[in-house]
Amino acid sequence: MSQLSLFADADGVDPASVGADVCGLAAALPARIRLGTSSWSFPGWTGLVYAAANGKPATEQMLARHGLSAYARHPLFRTVSLDRTFYAPLTTAEFAHYAAQVPDDFRFVVKAPAAITDPVVRKAGSGEAARDNPSFLDAAGAAAAFVKPAIAGLGAKAGPLVFQFPPLGRRMLANVPRLIARIAAFVAALPRDPLYAIEVRDPELVSADFARALATAGAVPCLAVHARMPSVDLQAGTLGVNTSAVGPLVVRWNLHAGRSYDDAKADYFPFNRIIEEDLPSRTALARLARTTAAAGRDVFITINNKAEGSAPLSVEHVAKAITAGE
Repeated sequence: MSQLSLFADADGVDPASVGADVCGLAAALPARIRLGTSSWSFPGWTGLVYAAANGKPATEQMLARHGLSAYARHPLFRTVSLDRTFYAPLTTAEFAHYAAQVPDDFRFVVKAPAAITDPVVRKAGSGEAARDNPSFLDAAGAAAAFVKPAIAGLGAKAGPLVFQFPPLGRRMLANVPRLIARIAAFVAALPRDPLYAIEVRDPELVSADFARALATAGAVPCLAVHARMPSVDLQAGTLGVNTSAVGPLVVRWNLHAGRSYDDAKADYFPFNRIIEEDLPSRTALARLARTTAAAGRDVFITINNKAEGSAPLSVEHVAKAITAGE
């Protein structure tokens, strides 16, 4: 039994026993590479990330509240995507509470609230557009409600702050240069020093012009491995993240090609095994991570359960591909 299983969380969530092979794999990863998952509150990860409590998995609610410290003791997990912030802002105290549960070398990838990046206000339940969003690309509002509380609460444990834009629609995509200029102006107006990463879901924005505008404004692209988007290699090449000498690599592996979130969620649940391998994405990410770290740049890759079926196992496979040089 690994020593990792000997330390129980004070609220009853214990880390799973991790074998020597996984510990050795983590030790072999370059220090600049941080792998993790998208959130952590999945009872199906019992046996992979969490130990059973009295023979039963912890509930989703218990993991959401108390599972992070156990998650952060898994040797392969040195980051996590804090997705809760996409739905509503958190306070400085709430961010600080999360920071207190992880080691000093752990970093959070934090999603900005959708209220900042969605051009419309959506109807509850249906998600249909109800009206234009007055907070869209409001840099002052973003700084007050998101950036400053995140940095103050997380401190040195803050990693990339990710502004994820949904599909922006025909009206905005009718003038892509203007849209790029608006996003760049928004980033430039944010407080300096935090690492900003911009994720889009429109292939039209994957361009060298977009990458240059972000760099000038003080941000990096966040590669979105998603059914809507081009391949990892195409995005990396077009956006220049595989050759850029400045800035970290930020990747969110979200969704298997040909899948919707709802279909993947239903078919992959309870997220405890690989259902559909995505070897091209896995191999491309491993190669990109390896070369980026070798160039002295930091790497952040977070993986969703909807990528292959089980984010913890996808992390392990990517780690194996990185260390094997395959």
